[in-house]
Amino acid sequence: MALLIAILGATLVLCICSALLRWNEVRYRKKGLPPGTMGWPVFGETTEFLKQGPNFMKNQRARYGSFFKSHILGCPTIVSMDPELNKYILMNETKGLVPGYPQSMLDILGKCNIAAVHGSTHKYMRGALLSLISPTMIRDQLLPKIDDFMGTHLSNWDKKIINIQEKTKEMAFLSALKQIASIESRSISQAFMPEFFKLVLGTLSLPIDLPGTNYRRGLQARKSIISILSQLLEDRRASSQETQQDMLGCLLRSEENRYKLTDEEIIDLIITILYSGYETVSTTSMMAVKYLHDHPKVLQELRKEHMAIREKKKPDDPINLDDLKAMRFTRAVIFETSRLATIVNGVLRKTTQDMELNGFLIPKGWRIYVYTREINYDLFQYPEPLSFNPWRWLEKSQESQSYSFIFGGGSRQCPGKELGIAEISTFLHYFVTRYRWEEVGGDKLMKFPRVEAPNGLHIRVSSY
Repeated sequence: MALLIAILGATLVLCICSALLRWNEVRYRKKGLPPGTMGWPVFGETTEFLKQGPNFMKNQRARYGSFFKSHILGCPTIVSMDPELNKYILMNETKGLVPGYPQSMLDILGKCNIAAVHGSTHKYMRGALLSLISPTMIRDQLLPKIDDFMGTHLSNWDKKIINIQEKTKEMAFLSALKQIASIESRSISQAFMPEFFKLVLGTLSLPIDLPGTNYRRGLQARKSIISILSQLLEDRRASSQETQQDMLGCLLRSEENRYKLTDEEIIDLIITILYSGYETVSTTSMMAVKYLHDHPKVLQELRKEHMAIREKKKPDDPINLDDLKAMRFTRAVIFETSRLATIVNGVLRKTTQDMELNGFLIPKGWRIYVYTREINYDLFQYPEPLSFNPWRWLEKSQESQSYSFIFGGGSRQCPGKELGIAEISTFLHYFVTRYRWEEVGGDKLMKFPRVEAPNGLHIRVSSY
C-alpha cells in the first residue's frame, strides 16, 4: 500500500509539473516570436542557465538557431548569438532598445545608476562619469593614486602562499575606493568592503525578497552602503574638504563641475564606479596571473617589457602615462585574458515598443540578451581561438575590429575601459618585476556565470 501511494504521489507530481511547463509554453506562444522554450512559471530556465551556462546556450542554439526565446533571471528574454545582429542591437539604442539589466541589478545598484537610465538622463550621467575618468584625470590624479596603492599592496608577498583571487578582489575594491575618497578610504574600507561584496553577489540573483537569499542580502548591503556614503558626503561638506583631489572632491566642487548631481545621484554614481570596475579588474588580474603562469614565453615577454620600463627609473619613481603607453604587450595580455576567460558574457537590452528583429516580432518590455561569449572563440575572428596568444592583439586592426565586444559596444561601450587597463597594467608591473610564483593545490576554476575559483586560487610567491 505504501509503495502504491508513493507511486501515485510521484505520478501526480509529474503530471502537475508537466502541466505547469505546458501552460507556460502556451502562454508565450505568440505569433511571430522566435522559437525556444520558456521553462517554469516565474523561475523560467534560470536554474539551467546558471548551472549549465555556455552548454545551455550551445544546446539551445543547436535546437533553435542563433536567435531564440527563453525566460532567464526573472523575465522573458530573446537570446541573440548572431554577430551582425548583435552589432545592430548595440548600435541602435535610439530605435527602441534600451538597457535591460535584471531587476535584481537595478534594485541593488539604484535607479540612478548608469545601466538603468537612458536617453538624456543617460547622456548626462555618462558625462558626469566621463568627467571623473578623463585622460587628464587619469594622468594627473588617478594614476598617481593607483601607483601608490599598488606599490604598497604588493609590498610584502615574498615567501608567502597567497590566495590571488582574494588579493585581486581586495586590490580592485580598495584601489577604486582610494580614487573616489582618498583621505577617508582607509577609515571606511573595513565597514564598506564586506557590504560591497554582498551587494555584488546580489546583483546576479532572482529578485525574490526572502530571508537568506542573495537578493535580500544585496538589498540590505545597499542600505548599509548608502548610510556610509551619506555620512561621507556630510563629513566632507562639514570639514570643507570639498577641494580634495579625488573623484568625490570633483563631484562636490559645484562651481567647477558642469554636472550638478543630487546626493542620490552621487551615491549611485559611486556605487556604479565601484561595481563596474571591481569585477573586471579583479578577475582579469587573477586570470592574467593564471595564464602567465601557464605560458612562460608570454611571461618572459611581459617581464622584459616591464623591466625595460623599470631600468629607466629610480627605484621609487612611479608609473606615469608615458610608461602606460609603452606597455603595448601588457595591453595585449589584458585583451587576450579578457577574451579567453570571457570576463563579460554579454549585455542586456530591453524593447520599449513592439519591434521586428531578424524576421521575428519582439514584444514591448522583453529583454534581449546580446550573448557575445561565443564570438570570443570564433575561428574567423581569432585563429586558434582556444590558444592564449597575446601577440594577436598587436595587429593594429584587431582591437578595433567591429565584432570585438570585450568592452561592450555602441554608445554604452565601457566608459572606464582605459582606467581599468591602467589599474591592471600597474598591478602587473609591480607583480612581475618583484616576484616569481607557482601554483599550489591545483585549484579549480569556474567560468560561468562568473569567472571564479570557488575555493580560491593559491600561489607560492618568492622574490624575483
